[in-house]
Formats: sequence, C-alpha cells, structure tokens
Amino acid sequence: MFEVQLLSDEQAGGVRKASFQTCAAVCSLRIDIEMEGDIVKDVKYTGGCHGNTQGISSLVRGMRKDDVIARLEGINCKARGTSCPDQLARALKML
Repeated sequence: MFEVQLLSDEQAGGVRKASFQTCAAVCSLRIDIEMEGDIVKDVKYTGGCHGNTQGISSLVRGMRKDDVIARLEGINCKARGTSCPDQLARALKML
C-alpha cells in the first residue's frame, strides 16, 4: 500500500541512477537517487514540500545507504502511515 514503484534503474561509470514513483499517501510524486557503491550521492524529489525535501536531500548526501534507511524508515507524516523520508528509505531498500 505504501510501497514505492521502481521506474528506472541505470548504472554507468560506477554511478547508479534510479527513479521511483512514490505512493499516493505522500505529497511528493517521484524520487530520483544517485548512488556510488553504498554511498548516496544525490537525491531529488519531484513535488512535496520543497524546503523539506531539499533538506532531506542535503542531509543524506554522502551517507551510507543503510544509515539513511535506519534514520528515515518509519517516519509518519500526519498519520498517513508513511512520509517523504520514509518513501526514500523504502526506495533505498530496493537498491
């Protein structure tokens, strides 16, 4: 019900780029993730609260994937059962 949907997943030059459609329970529509090994290089949200999603992206840049998942998984926004940060954690678990 709250799962993200993988839209694309490409790898070139050691950088993995994946795009995910978020679930309908959150304000953001899509998350684009760039990974180098297990390190998050960049995250871009489409939609959502622009300041908050920029903040999330900035805070996770350079972090290990498992550390991001541990910090963001289960965050609940307005009793929706998920959130934009939780959707990122769910997407990272698929990579």
